[in-house]
Amino acid sequence: MLVVQVNIIVKKEFIKEFISATVENASNSTHEKGIAHFDFFQNQEDPTKFILLEAYRNDNAPAEHKETDHYKKWKSTVEEMMAEPRYSIKYFNIFPDDKDY
Repeated sequence: MLVVQVNIIVKKEFIKEFISATVENASNSTHEKGIAHFDFFQNQEDPTKFILLEAYRNDNAPAEHKETDHYKKWKSTVEEMMAEPRYSIKYFNIFPDDKDY
């Protein structure tokens, strides 16, 4: 399993719109066969900072996710809302085992 942590900083005036667009994307993403889970977090101390935690079942799933209509809509919608370019860090899961997903 591949886990991707996406770090995002949003312009203060777009927080509500960003949350709405991202919840829609995350909700649709959970229906993809290649996604084990898709979590969305907001920093408690700085509400402009967000993390997406995406767990993919196989190496092809991230590319397949980026081809979905809901991802393309999200990307084009939130692009101008970001205070700086988002970045991601990729991880291998250790626990729980892949079979638990």
